[in-house]
Amino acid sequence: MPKLNPDGTQFITLSSGYHLWTQTQGKGDIHLMTLHGGPGGTNEVFENFAERLAPYGVRVTRYDQLGSFYSDQPDFSDPANRQQFLNIDYYLSEVEQVRQHLGIDHFYLLGQSWGGVLAIEYALKYPEHLNGVILSSMIDNLDEYIVNINRIRETMFSKEDVAYMQQIEQQHAFDDAKYQALVSELGEHYLHHAKDPQPRHLISTLATPVYNYFQGDNEFVMVGALKDWDRRADIHRIAVPTYLTFGGHETMPLAAAERMAKTIPDATLHVTPNAGHGQMLDNPTDYFSHLGDWLVKTDTKTAFHSK
Repeated sequence: MPKLNPDGTQFITLSSGYHLWTQTQGKGDIHLMTLHGGPGGTNEVFENFAERLAPYGVRVTRYDQLGSFYSDQPDFSDPANRQQFLNIDYYLSEVEQVRQHLGIDHFYLLGQSWGGVLAIEYALKYPEHLNGVILSSMIDNLDEYIVNINRIRETMFSKEDVAYMQQIEQQHAFDDAKYQALVSELGEHYLHHAKDPQPRHLISTLATPVYNYFQGDNEFVMVGALKDWDRRADIHRIAVPTYLTFGGHETMPLAAAERMAKTIPDATLHVTPNAGHGQMLDNPTDYFSHLGDWLVKTDTKTAFHSK
């Protein structure tokens, strides 16, 4: 049997027989696992996390979720696959399988956007494995997000453009060139506030079937399976230290973040200035310095209380 460097790249085999791409980098006593957004995005937003967090003694594990670019991609045109895998319970169980396969325990879990949904669910179900949870640009329900994203549209675009977009959405003519240009404008201003910092590929790496099933056709059209997700009644039960980090100019409503910071028993809220939804790309200096400081402070406190 080949020997694997524990600080490296490896594929793990799930109970379903499918395989996930994983990578662990960095050295230190603090172990951070990251959950990417989308749904159907990739781990690439976390490529430099180990390097950026190295001064704080953090090891970083990242992986692509099932259906995403670097991991196996089931045929989601098969209804049986959609029923088995396209649900929050499956992706939550996947987080736990990754943890077990890699032998990780007493770790920090960071969820970005959709990954934050999974991080909240994991913190509620498996708190015994966590030293803390980080919610990066994700609130505890989708209702407030939907209201906020449409408020953004009304402030960004003229009444005529908003009416045009709504008409296109009613017709499901999402390939319309003008409509696509308006959606792209939202992305450049709120998803990634800095000038073009996001990773680029020569082809699309988005797992479109996963994204469409959970979200819809784009950020404005929240008609997928996630639209009714709401943990506002349960958020007070998160029993581990929680770090809430949001961009100062992003799609998630900051008022909801402030409410969460007051509701979760041990919560810290940080707003990254000059940053959108992809705050680690827009303002990495601020994002990583505050995240690293919180991890060290929290880990020191956790270690003290465990003695």
